Amino acid sequence: MDQRLSLVTLGVRDVGRARAFYESLGWRSGAAPGDDVVFFQGPGMIVALWDRARLAEDSAVEDAGGWGGVTLAYNARTPAEVDAVIAEARAAGAAIGREPGTTFWGGYSGVFVDPDGHPWEVAHNPGWHLDDAGRVSLDT
Repeated sequence: MDQRLSLVTLGVRDVGRARAFYESLGWRSGAAPGDDVVFFQGPGMIVALWDRARLAEDSAVEDAGGWGGVTLAYNARTPAEVDAVIAEARAAGAAIGREPGTTFWGGYSGVFVDPDGHPWEVAHNPGWHLDDAGRVSLDT
């Protein structure tokens, strides 16, 4: 198995509402308005939105309704970009779990939580590199 991640699917209660939230952040999808799954193409990977119950069934797991132990992350080029993304998420209706600030590991980050409870860390890590397409790599 290659060391890569191709797709992240978020189980959501209302696909239309979730789609509207992510589109208000500037994400674009080619899905039709009535599609039951919505795909967003990112650099090198795809993020999908799908009905939470159907995703649990398809993934062969029991959904206890709580947090699934996964946090998504968006790496920013600067601390100012972290602030801007958190502000954009707040304006789109996200709850802010942690306001942006300096971290114990020498970076700068904040956390927003989407309407279905999926937490996103928005971070500037000075030890990582983002190319022009937004692909992140570990600087060694």
